[in-house]
Amino acid sequence: MKTSAFALVAALGLMATPAFAQTAAPQTTVSAPMTAAPVPQVNILPPSSGHCGLFETCANTKIGLGKGDFLIRLSALGVLPQDTSSRVKVIGGRVKATNQVAPEFTFEYFFTDHISLDLIAASTRHELAAEDTALGKVDLGSTWVLPPTVTLAWHFRPHKRFNPYVGVGLTLAFFHNISPAGGAVQKLDLRTTVGPAANVGFDYQLVGNWFFNFDAKQMWLSVPAFINERGGASGPYIHARDSLNPTTVAAGIEYRF
Repeated sequence: MKTSAFALVAALGLMATPAFAQTAAPQTTVSAPMTAAPVPQVNILPPSSGHCGLFETCANTKIGLGKGDFLIRLSALGVLPQDTSSRVKVIGGRVKATNQVAPEFTFEYFFTDHISLDLIAASTRHELAAEDTALGKVDLGSTWVLPPTVTLAWHFRPHKRFNPYVGVGLTLAFFHNISPAGGAVQKLDLRTTVGPAANVGFDYQLVGNWFFNFDAKQMWLSVPAFINERGGASGPYIHARDSLNPTTVAAGIEYRF
């Protein structure tokens, strides 16, 4: 009886073993591609020399104009005499002067961000005539004029590329290399004169320390003139006065030091 029970248990164990093996979950191996970690890009630049070219805008270039800036400007200048009023004794009429174009130099310094002082230097040659006189049109001759003008200007947009301004100042006009026309005009004398001036304009930064400038000035100058010698036999002695009142228009390039 014991032998039969043992044989039955062994038989049941042999039957259970395959069943257990069939229910066990098979192990599965998955091969996945390896992804490499990104390598940061490093830009290796040559060391900066710290040099900024004459025609370059660099990191240390100051934008616009302001306190402590000093500029030199070269412009093309147009001088347009207005001859708003004249008084010519003896023969009557009025004095007219011709327009002229010439180079102009300007020196400017900024005392503050808003206030600058500039000085212009230019000399132009003009032909003079007395028109509508008792003798008709009379050629008086020619003269060169040197009108240094000092202007105190207010700049509206310091440290900006575009910077408009207005100003007031004084003009001192010297006349030199005076040539009388001859004939009835043997001598021509034009006296130094002084008068107020006003201007408007703007600066625009082009590149680096280079700027473009446009400037228009109005000067008020009353010029006394003397024709021939008093009591001379060559022609009548004539005293004239002309409100020359020139308008000047200039455009040019300037550099900041």
